Amino acid sequence: MRTVYVNGDYLPETEAKVSIFDRAFLMADGVYEVTSVLGGKLIDFEGHLARLERSLNELDIKKPAVFDDLLDIHRELVRANQIEDGLVYLQVTRGSDGDRDFAFPDRETTEPTLVLFTQSKPGLATSPQAETGLKIISIDDQRWGRRDIKTVQLLYPSMGKMMAKAAGCDDAWMVEEGHVTEGTSNNAYIVKDGKIITRQLSNDILHGITRAAVLRFAREAQMTVEERLFTVDEAKDADEAFVTSASAFVMPVVEIDGQGVGTGTPGPVAKRLREIYLEESQNAAI
Repeated sequence: MRTVYVNGDYLPETEAKVSIFDRAFLMADGVYEVTSVLGGKLIDFEGHLARLERSLNELDIKKPAVFDDLLDIHRELVRANQIEDGLVYLQVTRGSDGDRDFAFPDRETTEPTLVLFTQSKPGLATSPQAETGLKIISIDDQRWGRRDIKTVQLLYPSMGKMMAKAAGCDDAWMVEEGHVTEGTSNNAYIVKDGKIITRQLSNDILHGITRAAVLRFAREAQMTVEERLFTVDEAKDADEAFVTSASAFVMPVVEIDGQGVGTGTPGPVAKRLREIYLEESQNAAI
């Protein structure tokens, strides 16, 4: 049985409780982060912590009192649950003032809710999909306009995953005004004539922690990076495509809407970036 963390207490998962009036439950009024664990160590933790603080500030959610202790809490959960490879999920909500109201509760009298739990994922870095690549579909992006905030409003991305599953594919890329925004739970990229192309940062996409690290490593390896909009047709005509996320790292995409990308197999740029990212991130893990 897993040990989880709820508002200051380490508990068996069967004893964990949150109020039915919690605003995440009633209003999706909360944010989250997922940090990967490889070899018992946390990957890109500082980046996830910085993005969590940004998300809280953007939504005017008070930081939990234990914010400065989050590294220790992550490590204790990894230790208690004997996680070698896996994930630590963290969620902060605006909390509960004991009733339901559209207006935010008083920050001075309502404490945020803080929940963390682990997921064991043996062999996380050696996923077979990295060798075969993902098949994806394109769908209309029908999410809200502040996708740069990592909120728990994940209904449409979940619907996108199910649309892909129904089509016999692995995932979906969302499209707005003819251009790819991102995947349901990842940032999207194409490679053309040696250039790595990905949408520039804005309110339209999540500011991926893995994205930032991968682009930094790519530039350090003298690869050309171009941050701009690209269309689905451009993606289908690309030499390669791939996605990045905290749990998939760098994952090749080999098919879009039934059409093979490049050779229809994982390409050299995605493979190399995955190798670099895993090596560098594990060296820097804490």
